[in-house]
Amino acid sequence: MAKETEEHPRLILHNFLSPDLCKELEFIHNSNCTVGYRPNVFSTTLSHLIATNCAHLIMPFVPIREKLRETVEEYFGCHYELVIEFTGLISWTKGANIGWHSDDNRLYLKQRDFAAVCYLNSYNGDFRGGLFHFQDGEPSTIEPMAGDAVMYTADNRNIHSVDEIIEGERTTLTLWFSRDASHDEDAKLISFLSQNSLNSYLPQPASNNMYWFPPDEALKFQSGFDIRCARLHMLGLALYSPYEKICPSAVNSSYNLLELLMGSLQIARGVELFDREFVNVMHVLQVAQFYSWKWSTLKATEVKEVSADIKPLSQAQQEDINCLKSAVLQDLQRAETFIKDLNCGKKVQDLFDWGSFSAAVVEWEAYSCNLHKEMVTSFPLWRKHGSIFSCPVGDSAETL
Repeated sequence: MAKETEEHPRLILHNFLSPDLCKELEFIHNSNCTVGYRPNVFSTTLSHLIATNCAHLIMPFVPIREKLRETVEEYFGCHYELVIEFTGLISWTKGANIGWHSDDNRLYLKQRDFAAVCYLNSYNGDFRGGLFHFQDGEPSTIEPMAGDAVMYTADNRNIHSVDEIIEGERTTLTLWFSRDASHDEDAKLISFLSQNSLNSYLPQPASNNMYWFPPDEALKFQSGFDIRCARLHMLGLALYSPYEKICPSAVNSSYNLLELLMGSLQIARGVELFDREFVNVMHVLQVAQFYSWKWSTLKATEVKEVSADIKPLSQAQQEDINCLKSAVLQDLQRAETFIKDLNCGKKVQDLFDWGSFSAAVVEWEAYSCNLHKEMVTSFPLWRKHGSIFSCPVGDSAETL
């Protein structure tokens, strides 16, 4: 359904994104996001995905970006005039809000002509608060619903605000468009891709301080918590470093213990250890979030020849796990309150079982491998044409 007035041009479309596509983008965000640009906000940009060796995760965005740009150009009458200036996944958690503003309200944002916001989850189901308001014109208030999209001019004809989040996590895919080709995000991303190795889909973490909450504690790591480990804790999962014996005296040196997140890790739950090594904490987190995304499918489908190899934890292993946990979740009570607020009271831990998780490891590898192959095939075409677009199956740089 579209509504527009000459004074306040805007477009609202219901079910613009499918439910599973919303869940896929949520998976990408929850397994890669960093502490954001505003208090209690987390973000995942395409450049961050490239920088952390997750360029393949750009692929689900490609057709969405094309569809959004075409829709904006057609509806606002600017065919072939726009470039995508920014693409990002943004989530707002308890306490986050923003007052009345236009999206071009700073000198460094004046290149922005149009905005598109796609809601990936729903008001009063996944979060409370977070209503979107336009200052003038109709509709004046939008209740975010998964799959819906809102598009509007970025100038003062569409001044808007977002209510404070009371509970849960409000997640969106947000794009801005510009008539100024010098702000073309595609050109920057292609240049960045050219500078990075595309040989693997195994994630590599950014600096630990990018994942520390609250961000003003990220220099000392003496209070707060690592958001990656908090999301794992949400599933009842703890981390174990198989090759590093943690000395009790090291507990007071959180920075040194956080460095363990960059290396090989195993996961434990309760008194059980999953006998599979992961290359780093981002690898663990991606598999865990993939499990959360695909849990119902994994439970409903029998995956042959996949069994969880579970071993009992020794006392020494449990002590090492507790030491690492005390470093990554410095303020455990605050982290658990944060987790409770994210879940709106839902008991995510109750959904867990090792058999489905073991299947998720295999399914995640297949998913990542397929996206990686698609990206490697597409990249020469993107570089040749200077833009990121959906490539027909079977096309190559030599055939075009």
